[in-house]
Amino acid sequence: MSNILNLSSAKLQRLAALKGQLEKIQGQLQALAGEATAAPAAKPAKAKRTMSAAARAKIAAAAKARWAKVRAAKAGATKPAAPVVKKKRTMSAAARAKIAAAARARWAKVRAAKAKK
Repeated sequence: MSNILNLSSAKLQRLAALKGQLEKIQGQLQALAGEATAAPAAKPAKAKRTMSAAARAKIAAAAKARWAKVRAAKAGATKPAAPVVKKKRTMSAAARAKIAAAARARWAKVRAAKAKK
């Protein structure tokens, strides 16, 4: 490598020309060698599937039917529905009396415990 640095410009040009010729000859050798040795055949590309016009028409008709169904549901939903009023639960008078009696009994018990102290 140090020899290249000491060469004159004429010799460097000659060296570059020889290198170019060498690369050209190597390319030709590789081309010849490539022809002699058969490379493994590449897999052929898969054929593109095509769809018949009838099949496309069926798919289009099905899509239109689906969208018609969606639009019909949307149109039906735009009408304001009556709000659902939840029925308020009520307690019978007997149940209220029973709960009140139980509460009075609990408080009587608390008062009795407090009075003993």
